[in-house]
Amino acid sequence: MNVNNFIQAAIYMGVLLLLAKPLGTFMARVYQGDIPVIFRWLTPLERVLYRICGIRESDEMNWKTYAGTMLSFNLVGLLAVYLLQRVQDFLPLNPAGMKAVSPDSSLNTAISFASNTNWQGYSGEVTMSYLTQMIGLTVQNFVSAAAGMAVLVALIRGFIRKEAGTIGNFWVDLTRTVLYILLPLSIVLSLLLVSQGVVQTFGSSIQSNLVESFTADDGAKVASQLIATGPAASQIAIKQLGTNGGGYFNVNSAHPFENPTPFSNFLEMLSILLIAAALCYTFGVMVNDRRQGWALLAAMTILFIPLLYVCIVQEQNGNPVFKSLEVDQQASVGQPGGNMEGKEARFGIASSAIWASATTAASNGSVNSMHDSYTPLGGMVPMFLIQAGEVIYGGVGSGLYGMLLFVIIAVFAAGLMVGRTPEYLGKKIESFEIKMASIGILVPPLLVLAGTSFAVVFAAGKSSLLNPGPHGFSEILYAFSSAGNNNGSAFAGLNANIVFYNYLLGIAMFGARYWIAIPVLAIAGSLAAKKTVPVSSGTLPTHSLLFIVFLAGIVVMVGALTFVPALALGPIAEQLLLHVH
Repeated sequence: MNVNNFIQAAIYMGVLLLLAKPLGTFMARVYQGDIPVIFRWLTPLERVLYRICGIRESDEMNWKTYAGTMLSFNLVGLLAVYLLQRVQDFLPLNPAGMKAVSPDSSLNTAISFASNTNWQGYSGEVTMSYLTQMIGLTVQNFVSAAAGMAVLVALIRGFIRKEAGTIGNFWVDLTRTVLYILLPLSIVLSLLLVSQGVVQTFGSSIQSNLVESFTADDGAKVASQLIATGPAASQIAIKQLGTNGGGYFNVNSAHPFENPTPFSNFLEMLSILLIAAALCYTFGVMVNDRRQGWALLAAMTILFIPLLYVCIVQEQNGNPVFKSLEVDQQASVGQPGGNMEGKEARFGIASSAIWASATTAASNGSVNSMHDSYTPLGGMVPMFLIQAGEVIYGGVGSGLYGMLLFVIIAVFAAGLMVGRTPEYLGKKIESFEIKMASIGILVPPLLVLAGTSFAVVFAAGKSSLLNPGPHGFSEILYAFSSAGNNNGSAFAGLNANIVFYNYLLGIAMFGARYWIAIPVLAIAGSLAAKKTVPVSSGTLPTHSLLFIVFLAGIVVMVGALTFVPALALGPIAEQLLLHVH
């Protein structure tokens, strides 16, 4: 890693970790009902919303009611987005006259945005009307992110309550998340992005004359280009802050209208991990032990930094085949060096690799470079970050509650090794919690590996594959890793907008979201009903460096044991073949 790459990575991580405490404190106050003064003028609006919807703030839910309410709300959103796509050609705010989206693509997209995956098998600027983008996709960006944060808050209440039968009110948690956290942050970020040149307009596409005309394959002379515009900045802000990732344009944040400058690039990269990192501190504040929050953030960071280093170094080292051909890949005044294929020249290798690592550490999936063009090991880093369960920061809410499942497993394993009763934050970890945690940890790998197996066995799965051999396998494995862990990014060499993949990936996205969220809520209900065990000499300290390293090791071990055989068939085999050639 050269000095420039190191400085960029250090600044990014430094700013991210510095912002974790103030934002985490603010969110803890919101969830504890102590709305900061600056936003108390919104409290009457919150009450009006409750009154309109027939919600009583004081009415709390047990875990089953909470889970059922969350599922019902998400199902309604899923159906709304599906219907909106199917009839968009009859609706307003469609200056380009976009046709109705096909049934299979509509269902895939509806599941994708309801589950906070935001997988896109289509090109946004030539598929979705302005109305669909705003009322359908952008709204789901807010509420799907808020739903994940609400589930996390319910789990936190499970740890802090004693002999209680309830874990909060889903509607209150959802409303406060959107009103006081996501909406204000999105407005600020949208304005900053617009100041950098990100488009935000209801105007129709722009016809622009080409500097040099050319003759198309059919013999027609082409002298102009139709440039798509639209209300992009508002969607981009929440897609990053809510770890949604769905791009307004086909090439996502590599598009100059989504990400025009180095400053907009830094803001968007920072937004990807900002809330997820800050929620660790929120956790510490709410459980009244800030050390626990710092420990979780430290475990995530310990896992993230070495993988980020590998990704940057692999891309900066370039292609070993080029070295054998004596192609100069060294960074110099005249060139960035390394592997610049699939990367924007205005961002370079460091910003591209940081983004690729951050977006897959979170369940974000937005891109400013094409992961399919990374070196085999450079591309394996984003893939492994996804396969680790999206808990290395992870999605907003979902990343931390996923990591807490690993904490429960780690506490149980440590208890078995030293002969202590497994406890975490004063709550005994018993068979029910272990069973639910096991379901949450094992469902995503099952969906990923089963889906990949189906795709490589059946002709339909291989019909839209553009690359043979290990790289082609990596493209399929990455697609199901992304869908099965609610990430949404993709290797570009696979055309997933066909009936086979739209349905199969839709199943993976749906299962990955709700077969983790429901066990998490079950754990929350179980813990809330328990007594608190006083700290004793036999209590395992879960804020110590030893436990932090042990937790990180559990995450790596589970990911490695599950996915290394598949990775050996894909990126590892491809890397070995490069050196053979």
